[in-house]
Amino acid sequence: MLLAPDWKEYEVIATGDGEKLERWGDLILLRPDPQVIWHAKKPLRSYPGISAIYERSSTGGGFWKYNKKVPDDFVIGWRDLKFKLKLMGFKHTGLFPEQAVNWSRMMDLIENSGREISVLNLFGYTGAASVACVKAGAKVCHVDGAKAMVERAGDNLRLSGMEEGIRYIIDDCFKFCEREKKRGRKYDAIILDPPSFGRGPNGEKWKIEEGISELCELVADLLSDNPLFVCLNSYTTGLQPTVMANILKLTLPTTAKIEADEIGIATDEGLVLPQGCTAFATF
Repeated sequence: MLLAPDWKEYEVIATGDGEKLERWGDLILLRPDPQVIWHAKKPLRSYPGISAIYERSSTGGGFWKYNKKVPDDFVIGWRDLKFKLKLMGFKHTGLFPEQAVNWSRMMDLIENSGREISVLNLFGYTGAASVACVKAGAKVCHVDGAKAMVERAGDNLRLSGMEEGIRYIIDDCFKFCEREKKRGRKYDAIILDPPSFGRGPNGEKWKIEEGISELCELVADLLSDNPLFVCLNSYTTGLQPTVMANILKLTLPTTAKIEADEIGIATDEGLVLPQGCTAFATF
Protein backbone atom coordinates (compact mmCIF):
# COMPACT_ATOMS: atom_id res chain seq x y z
CA MET A 1 0.00 0.00 0.00
CA LEU A 2 1.34 3.41 -1.00
CA LEU A 3 0.29 6.23 1.33
CA ALA A 4 -0.20 9.85 0.29
CA PRO A 5 2.65 12.01 1.68
CA ASP A 6 3.01 15.58 2.96
CA TRP A 7 -0.60 16.52 3.70
CA LYS A 8 -1.06 19.20 6.37
CA GLU A 9 -4.38 20.70 5.29
CA TYR A 10 -6.18 17.39 4.67
CA GLU A 11 -6.76 14.40 6.96
CA VAL A 12 -9.15 11.51 7.48
CA ILE A 13 -10.25 11.85 11.09
CA ALA A 14 -12.36 8.70 11.46
CA THR A 15 -14.19 6.06 9.44
CA GLY A 16 -17.04 3.60 9.83
CA ASP A 17 -20.46 2.43 8.66
CA GLY A 18 -19.87 3.39 5.04
CA GLU A 19 -18.59 6.91 5.71
CA LYS A 20 -15.37 8.86 6.25
CA LEU A 21 -14.95 12.01 8.32
CA GLU A 22 -12.43 14.38 6.74
CA ARG A 23 -10.82 17.75 7.40
CA TRP A 24 -10.30 19.93 4.35
CA GLY A 25 -8.54 23.02 5.66
CA ASP A 26 -11.07 24.54 8.08
CA LEU A 27 -13.98 22.43 6.85
CA ILE A 28 -15.08 19.11 8.34
CA LEU A 29 -16.94 16.91 5.84
CA LEU A 30 -18.68 13.55 6.20
CA ARG A 31 -18.87 11.60 2.91
CA PRO A 32 -19.77 8.06 1.83
CA ASP A 33 -16.93 5.64 1.04
CA PRO A 34 -17.71 2.21 -0.43
CA GLN A 35 -14.57 0.65 1.12
CA VAL A 36 -15.62 1.46 4.68
CA ILE A 37 -17.59 -1.68 5.55
CA TRP A 38 -16.54 -1.78 9.22
CA HIS A 39 -18.37 -0.21 12.16
CA ALA A 40 -17.34 3.14 13.59
CA LYS A 41 -15.95 3.21 17.14
CA LYS A 42 -18.49 5.94 17.86
CA PRO A 43 -21.16 7.55 15.66
CA LEU A 44 -19.37 9.81 13.19
CA ARG A 45 -22.30 12.21 13.01
CA SER A 46 -21.79 13.06 16.68
CA TYR A 47 -18.38 14.57 15.90
CA PRO A 48 -18.42 18.29 16.79
CA GLY A 49 -18.06 20.94 14.12
CA ILE A 50 -19.15 19.02 11.01
CA SER A 51 -19.59 21.56 8.21
CA ALA A 52 -21.53 19.40 5.73
CA ILE A 53 -22.74 15.82 5.27
CA TYR A 54 -23.32 14.13 1.93
CA GLU A 55 -26.64 12.29 2.17
CA ARG A 56 -27.46 9.44 -0.19
CA SER A 57 -30.81 9.61 -1.98
CA SER A 58 -33.07 6.56 -2.16
CA THR A 59 -33.53 7.29 -5.88
CA GLY A 60 -29.79 7.44 -6.60
CA GLY A 61 -27.16 10.14 -6.21
CA GLY A 62 -27.52 12.41 -3.24
CA PHE A 63 -27.09 15.93 -1.88
CA TRP A 64 -25.06 17.97 0.60
CA LYS A 65 -26.71 18.80 3.92
CA TYR A 66 -25.11 21.89 5.45
CA ASN A 67 -24.70 22.34 9.19
CA LYS A 68 -23.03 25.70 8.73
CA LYS A 69 -22.27 28.11 5.91
CA VAL A 70 -19.74 26.67 3.48
CA PRO A 71 -18.14 28.97 0.88
CA ASP A 72 -18.87 28.26 -2.77
CA ASP A 73 -15.12 27.77 -3.29
CA PHE A 74 -12.33 27.07 -0.82
CA VAL A 75 -8.59 26.49 -1.15
CA ILE A 76 -6.26 23.91 0.39
CA GLY A 77 -2.57 23.38 -0.15
CA TRP A 78 -0.18 20.48 -0.67
CA ARG A 79 3.50 21.35 -0.41
CA ASP A 80 3.66 24.69 -2.27
CA LEU A 81 0.70 23.96 -4.56
CA LYS A 82 -2.80 25.35 -4.07
CA PHE A 83 -6.09 23.82 -5.19
CA LYS A 84 -9.47 25.51 -5.57
CA LEU A 85 -12.25 23.20 -4.39
CA LYS A 86 -16.03 23.16 -4.04
CA LEU A 87 -18.67 20.74 -2.82
CA MET A 88 -19.93 19.11 -6.02
CA GLY A 89 -23.17 17.28 -6.73
CA PHE A 90 -21.80 13.73 -6.57
CA LYS A 91 -20.00 13.91 -3.20
CA HIS A 92 -16.72 15.17 -4.72
CA THR A 93 -14.68 18.27 -3.90
CA GLY A 94 -12.57 18.44 -7.07
CA LEU A 95 -9.50 16.77 -5.60
CA PHE A 96 -8.39 13.21 -4.75
CA PRO A 97 -5.84 13.61 -1.92
CA GLU A 98 -4.49 10.05 -2.20
CA GLN A 99 -3.09 11.00 -5.61
CA ALA A 100 -0.31 12.89 -3.83
CA VAL A 101 1.49 9.52 -4.05
CA ASN A 102 1.70 9.97 -7.80
CA TRP A 103 2.22 13.76 -7.82
CA SER A 104 5.32 13.31 -5.66
CA ARG A 105 6.78 10.59 -7.87
CA MET A 106 6.05 12.45 -11.11
CA MET A 107 7.69 15.61 -9.80
CA ASP A 108 10.82 13.74 -8.72
CA LEU A 109 11.16 12.01 -12.10
CA ILE A 110 10.67 15.25 -14.04
CA GLU A 111 13.03 17.28 -11.85
CA ASN A 112 15.74 14.62 -12.05
CA SER A 113 15.42 14.00 -15.80
CA GLY A 114 17.76 16.82 -16.77
CA ARG A 115 15.59 17.80 -19.75
CA GLU A 116 12.26 19.39 -20.61
CA ILE A 117 9.53 16.78 -20.39
CA SER A 118 6.27 16.82 -22.35
CA VAL A 119 3.34 15.32 -20.43
CA LEU A 120 -0.07 14.18 -21.69
CA ASN A 121 -2.64 14.11 -18.86
CA LEU A 122 -5.76 12.22 -19.95
CA PHE A 123 -8.98 12.56 -17.93
CA GLY A 124 -7.12 15.45 -16.28
CA TYR A 125 -10.14 16.60 -14.21
CA THR A 126 -9.28 19.73 -12.18
CA GLY A 127 -5.60 19.48 -12.98
CA ALA A 128 -3.78 18.59 -9.77
CA ALA A 129 -1.37 16.25 -11.59
CA SER A 130 -0.97 18.76 -14.41
CA VAL A 131 -0.07 21.55 -11.98
CA ALA A 132 2.39 19.30 -10.14
CA CYS A 133 4.13 18.42 -13.40
CA VAL A 134 4.35 22.07 -14.50
CA LYS A 135 5.77 22.98 -11.10
CA ALA A 136 8.49 20.37 -11.69
CA GLY A 137 9.35 21.96 -15.04
CA ALA A 138 7.28 20.00 -17.58
CA LYS A 139 5.04 21.17 -20.41
CA VAL A 140 1.59 19.59 -20.10
CA CYS A 141 -1.27 18.83 -22.48
CA HIS A 142 -4.34 18.55 -20.22
CA VAL A 143 -7.36 16.73 -21.68
CA ASP A 144 -10.81 16.35 -20.15
CA GLY A 145 -14.35 16.17 -21.52
CA ALA A 146 -15.85 18.65 -19.05
CA LYS A 147 -15.32 22.36 -19.74
CA ALA A 148 -15.88 23.37 -16.10
CA MET A 149 -13.18 20.98 -14.89
CA VAL A 150 -10.69 22.20 -17.48
CA GLU A 151 -11.37 25.80 -16.43
CA ARG A 152 -10.73 24.85 -12.81
CA ALA A 153 -7.39 23.35 -13.85
CA GLY A 154 -6.45 26.82 -15.08
CA ASP A 155 -7.54 28.30 -11.75
CA ASN A 156 -5.33 25.81 -9.91
CA LEU A 157 -2.31 26.66 -12.06
CA ARG A 158 -2.70 30.36 -11.30
CA LEU A 159 -3.34 29.73 -7.61
CA SER A 160 -0.01 27.90 -7.47
CA GLY A 161 1.77 30.96 -8.85
CA MET A 162 2.11 29.90 -12.50
CA GLU A 163 0.54 31.35 -15.63
CA GLU A 164 1.88 29.10 -18.40
CA GLY A 165 2.89 25.50 -18.99
CA ILE A 166 -0.47 23.83 -19.71
CA ARG A 167 -2.26 23.39 -23.01
CA TYR A 168 -5.96 22.87 -22.25
CA ILE A 169 -8.07 20.53 -24.40
CA ILE A 170 -11.82 19.87 -23.96
CA ASP A 171 -12.36 16.60 -25.79
CA ASP A 172 -13.09 12.90 -25.55
CA CYS A 173 -9.76 11.39 -24.51
CA PHE A 174 -9.86 8.42 -26.87
CA LYS A 175 -10.73 10.54 -29.91
CA PHE A 176 -8.07 13.09 -29.00
CA CYS A 177 -5.42 10.36 -28.80
CA GLU A 178 -6.48 9.00 -32.20
CA ARG A 179 -5.98 12.45 -33.72
CA GLU A 180 -2.64 12.93 -31.95
CA LYS A 181 -1.44 9.62 -33.41
CA LYS A 182 -2.39 10.75 -36.93
CA ARG A 183 -0.58 14.04 -36.32
CA GLY A 184 2.53 12.17 -35.19
CA ARG A 185 2.55 13.97 -31.82
CA LYS A 186 4.69 12.34 -29.14
CA TYR A 187 4.95 12.73 -25.34
CA ASP A 188 7.66 11.81 -22.84
CA ALA A 189 5.18 11.02 -20.05
CA ILE A 190 1.51 10.05 -20.06
CA ILE A 191 -0.99 10.06 -17.19
CA LEU A 192 -4.24 8.11 -17.45
CA ASP A 193 -6.68 8.87 -14.63
CA PRO A 194 -9.99 7.55 -15.99
CA PRO A 195 -13.28 7.40 -14.07
CA SER A 196 -15.05 4.09 -13.72
CA PHE A 197 -17.84 5.51 -15.88
CA GLY A 198 -18.02 8.72 -17.84
CA ARG A 199 -19.15 10.61 -20.91
CA GLY A 200 -17.26 12.78 -23.36
CA PRO A 201 -18.37 16.30 -24.39
CA ASN A 202 -20.56 14.85 -27.16
CA GLY A 203 -22.06 12.05 -25.09
CA GLU A 204 -19.33 9.47 -25.79
CA LYS A 205 -19.65 6.62 -23.30
CA TRP A 206 -16.71 5.39 -21.24
CA LYS A 207 -16.52 2.28 -19.05
CA ILE A 208 -13.07 1.49 -17.73
CA GLU A 209 -13.28 -2.32 -17.98
CA GLU A 210 -14.29 -2.08 -21.65
CA GLY A 211 -12.05 0.74 -22.80
CA ILE A 212 -8.82 0.86 -20.82
CA SER A 213 -6.87 -1.85 -22.66
CA GLU A 214 -7.59 -0.35 -26.07
CA LEU A 215 -6.75 3.14 -24.80
CA CYS A 216 -3.42 1.94 -23.41
CA GLU A 217 -2.59 0.38 -26.77
CA LEU A 218 -3.26 3.72 -28.42
CA VAL A 219 -1.33 5.66 -25.78
CA ALA A 220 1.74 3.48 -26.33
CA ASP A 221 1.95 4.88 -29.87
CA LEU A 222 2.14 8.41 -28.45
CA LEU A 223 5.27 7.80 -26.38
CA SER A 224 8.46 9.52 -27.48
CA ASP A 225 11.64 7.62 -28.31
CA ASN A 226 12.96 8.54 -24.85
CA PRO A 227 9.96 8.14 -22.53
CA LEU A 228 10.06 8.95 -18.83
CA PHE A 229 6.92 7.40 -17.31
CA VAL A 230 3.34 6.22 -17.76
CA CYS A 231 0.93 6.36 -14.82
CA LEU A 232 -2.41 4.50 -14.86
CA ASN A 233 -4.93 5.00 -12.05
CA SER A 234 -8.15 3.26 -11.14
CA TYR A 235 -10.86 4.01 -8.58
CA THR A 236 -12.86 0.93 -9.59
CA THR A 237 -13.03 -1.42 -6.60
CA GLY A 238 -13.01 -4.58 -8.74
CA LEU A 239 -9.91 -3.64 -10.76
CA GLN A 240 -6.82 -5.03 -9.01
CA PRO A 241 -3.25 -3.62 -9.27
CA THR A 242 -2.07 -6.81 -11.01
CA VAL A 243 -4.71 -6.37 -13.73
CA MET A 244 -3.47 -2.84 -14.39
CA ALA A 245 0.16 -3.98 -14.41
CA ASN A 246 -0.73 -6.70 -16.92
CA ILE A 247 -2.35 -4.15 -19.24
CA LEU A 248 0.75 -1.96 -19.19
CA LYS A 249 3.07 -4.95 -19.72
CA LEU A 250 1.07 -5.97 -22.78
CA THR A 251 0.91 -2.51 -24.33
CA LEU A 252 4.10 -0.61 -23.42
CA PRO A 253 7.64 -1.17 -24.77
CA THR A 254 9.52 -4.06 -23.17
CA THR A 255 11.95 -1.56 -21.60
CA ALA A 256 9.21 -0.44 -19.19
CA LYS A 257 9.74 -1.20 -15.49
CA ILE A 258 6.25 -1.60 -14.07
CA GLU A 259 5.09 -1.40 -10.46
CA ALA A 260 1.50 -1.61 -9.26
CA ASP A 261 -0.05 -1.23 -5.83
CA GLU A 262 -2.99 0.02 -3.83
CA ILE A 263 -2.91 3.65 -2.78
CA GLY A 264 -4.51 5.05 0.33
CA ILE A 265 -4.70 7.50 3.20
CA ALA A 266 -3.50 6.87 6.74
CA THR A 267 -6.32 7.85 9.12
CA ASP A 268 -6.06 9.51 12.52
CA GLU A 269 -7.55 6.37 14.09
CA GLY A 270 -4.55 4.28 12.99
CA LEU A 271 -6.13 2.62 9.95
CA VAL A 272 -5.27 2.73 6.26
CA LEU A 273 -8.16 3.68 3.99
CA PRO A 274 -7.74 2.21 0.47
CA GLN A 275 -8.59 4.68 -2.29
CA GLY A 276 -7.95 2.76 -5.49
CA CYS A 277 -4.79 1.54 -7.14
CA THR A 278 -2.07 2.73 -9.48
CA ALA A 279 0.28 1.16 -12.00
CA PHE A 280 3.46 3.11 -12.74
CA ALA A 281 5.87 2.42 -15.60
CA THR A 282 9.32 4.01 -15.80
CA PHE A 283 11.90 3.67 -18.55
